[in-house]
Amino acid sequence: MTAFKSLSAAMIKGFLRDKMTLFFVFLFPLMFLVVFGLLFSDAGSDKTKIAAVGDGPVLSALEQTGALELEKYGDEATARQKVNDGDLPAAVVVNGDRVDVTFAASDQVAAGTVIGIVSGVVDKINLGAAQVTPKFTLEAKPVEDASLKPIQYLTPGILSWAISISGVFGAALTMVSWRKKQVLRRIRLAPVSAMTVLSSRVLVSVGTAVAQGIVFVAVAMLPLFGLKLTGQWYLALPLLVLGTTAFFAIGMLVGAFCKTEEAASGAANIIILPMAFLSGTFFPVENAPGWLQAVSNVFPLRHMNDGMLDVLVRGKGVEALLVPSAVLIGFTLVVGFLAVRLFRWED
Repeated sequence: MTAFKSLSAAMIKGFLRDKMTLFFVFLFPLMFLVVFGLLFSDAGSDKTKIAAVGDGPVLSALEQTGALELEKYGDEATARQKVNDGDLPAAVVVNGDRVDVTFAASDQVAAGTVIGIVSGVVDKINLGAAQVTPKFTLEAKPVEDASLKPIQYLTPGILSWAISISGVFGAALTMVSWRKKQVLRRIRLAPVSAMTVLSSRVLVSVGTAVAQGIVFVAVAMLPLFGLKLTGQWYLALPLLVLGTTAFFAIGMLVGAFCKTEEAASGAANIIILPMAFLSGTFFPVENAPGWLQAVSNVFPLRHMNDGMLDVLVRGKGVEALLVPSAVLIGFTLVVGFLAVRLFRWED
């Protein structure tokens, strides 16, 4: 225990004294949280603004939907020019009983939204005019609270990404640096077991992950961003620990291959950045093609993101941890075994 305490204390002091490491572990991912939180702070209340020409029940019904903001114009040419210039995604022109929709093909998402809303409104008015009783009725209800802000979904993903950065870079760069400076050689000659060295480094990584979680949640809960923890949010702690060990194993594997800090940093970036984009850190992975979603299921960050989202935002319980925990534990065992087999005390 004396060796364990001494190594852990030395690693913590080295971590706190390295200003660059502190920046990339805490401030660098936190900047993404702040930037995206500010950019999308009002995303939930935005309406799609479109050009409108004419009057009548169609335009009145479109205004009442709450999803569109109509910008009125006196003639059709001016309204269509706004769409041609890219200022507005679509224009609705009502001339008697005829409704024309002009949309920008370059903005397919907004155009599809406008067309769907206009089509629904026109169909509803036609049924009312024909005095036909609808055969089917539609009732839509949100799963989450309608007051939820984008920060609810940004925080779990970016926090998981920060944990991955800390785990991979911390383990890889420490291993390469210690081997290069022959610190590992001295430890090997000392009466200290390899398990003591490994467990002390894992403890420091887990402590760093918990500190990251506290800082991220505290910043996201500021009134400026408005994060609201739901349900059994404390279940995120086991995910932090399991995620840290999984990414620590990746870092150990990277450190076993690389001989310089530059090579280890480059290899870690090659692993972490694509994984972040394919795991739903910055955008919903559900929007990606099917084959890409299948590939993302291989990455531990994808499952950590899903688990964090479930317990922090969706108010789910222990059942939400089963699959993510199983994947992270399995990933840790497999990659950790490979890292141990390839581990070298010195070059």
